[in-house]
Amino acid sequence: MIVKLFLGSAHKDVTIIMPEQQTYLTSDIIPRLAAIDVGSNSIRLVVAEALADGRYRVLDEERETPRLGRSLASTGKLDDASIADSLAALRRFLSIVQGLSVENLRAIATCAVREATNGAEFCKLVKEQLNLTLEVISSQKEAHLAFHSVRRRFDLTGKNTLLADIGGGSTELVLASGELIEAIYGTKLGAVRLNEKFGGGQALAGDDFKRMVRWVNRELRRTTEKPSAPLHLLIGSGGTFTSLAGMVMAARGQSRLPVGGCQIPRAELRHLIDRLRKMSLKQRREVPGLNPDRADIIVPGMTVVDCVMRRFKLNLLQVHSFGVRDGLLLSMIEEMQGRTRQDIPANDNAQLERFASACGVELAHAQQVARLAGEIYAGLCEHFEIDSEDRRLLESAARLQDVGYLINYDGHHKHSYHLILHSHLEGFRPEEIEIIANVARYHRGALPKRKHENFRRLCDEDQQRVLRMAAVLRLAGGLDRSHNQTVEKVEVRMADDLLELIVEAKEYPETDLWAARRRLGMFEKVYDSELAIEWAGQVTAKV
Repeated sequence: MIVKLFLGSAHKDVTIIMPEQQTYLTSDIIPRLAAIDVGSNSIRLVVAEALADGRYRVLDEERETPRLGRSLASTGKLDDASIADSLAALRRFLSIVQGLSVENLRAIATCAVREATNGAEFCKLVKEQLNLTLEVISSQKEAHLAFHSVRRRFDLTGKNTLLADIGGGSTELVLASGELIEAIYGTKLGAVRLNEKFGGGQALAGDDFKRMVRWVNRELRRTTEKPSAPLHLLIGSGGTFTSLAGMVMAARGQSRLPVGGCQIPRAELRHLIDRLRKMSLKQRREVPGLNPDRADIIVPGMTVVDCVMRRFKLNLLQVHSFGVRDGLLLSMIEEMQGRTRQDIPANDNAQLERFASACGVELAHAQQVARLAGEIYAGLCEHFEIDSEDRRLLESAARLQDVGYLINYDGHHKHSYHLILHSHLEGFRPEEIEIIANVARYHRGALPKRKHENFRRLCDEDQQRVLRMAAVLRLAGGLDRSHNQTVEKVEVRMADDLLELIVEAKEYPETDLWAARRRLGMFEKVYDSELAIEWAGQVTAKV
């Protein structure tokens, strides 16, 4: 097994995704690794099991909040109480590590220990009392680990992005072009540090808030340079961002979805800051989606986000629910397996097919249906005003439409919905996962209805997207009803207002055509068009 440390309930997101999980069960089959991250606000432990493709599944994780950096800004030191709390937390974590037979443990410390005048003394205490070597990493190393996590889980091709990793004592900023780092900026903009300096309660309703904003802006001007080219997106990691996403998604009625991938416009961020800073701590602790432990540091943290977006002229952020701990664990696994980052496949389809395989899906059929669905949808894009970007979601739904077989064949489409919704697929936003789940839900059975809770929760636009994709998916599924992958290609034609789907196959695909024609009802209703499905051999013969 392997050990890992990071934010979020990651132990839930791979329970059935990775087929290797069925074999890596004990420490004598594969070594276990653990990562401990000693931050300015919290200390985290993750224990995980490495998978053959360089990823991992979490076995256990734990988090405690000793606020090690709470007096750093005023005294420059770690106070005695936070040191005692941190030692107690680390002692408990090591007990867990020992109980899980971890062979490879790495513990890192970041800003608070790095900057404190008694940071070395703290590391010495940890070594003497717990026999644990605490590696104090630089701001640059912290940024590299955070970005390593991002480029393993995001497609950065052709994008200029800014990564912000906000901790309790500092914020690391990584300016990147594609997967190449252009610049790294280390700042003293931590949520705990700002809370100590300016307060985190209702003091931020007035002049203290304005003073904090000015101070943050000065620090950003001092430590960063504006990019030479426009940026596409801010990617945010750390507890501030996941807490922000939790509140935003609760307000949107999306608490059921994972926060990873949540996109938030700057205008929505600013509105939330303005609302929260006028609340008392008691009122903030009751805000849906916000961990009460963060009530006093959430406004300072979100203020850093807003000032960063203003500084770099960004209007949209996307939440990354992993970060430094994930980057650390991925690096440990690569070292163990003798890999470099370039060796690791970063392919959506590979991830989806691992999930499907673990659920007993017939991969050849799923791949065929995904290919045909994509071809049909691409053809329709030429004749209807529909979003070509949705092809990726449609093909993903096709690969996963039958994962519900894991539960039961009867009603498997409904089981597929729930399995996909809670799968925490990497590289997809929460809204996209919900759409994929709904499209898979309606690949068979009843048509979508507003009385269906899963469909009713979608906005009107997303409901229409699901209808369009599900209608295509039904046809594509019919075109491999034989499970023989007979159909080689499909082409959408429109002539004299007649819509045709031309099916190419070496031999007449009787069963597949029969099944597809039986499934025309939803398509013709959604697209308001009659559709003729013909074998290319017959069309050629008629000509």
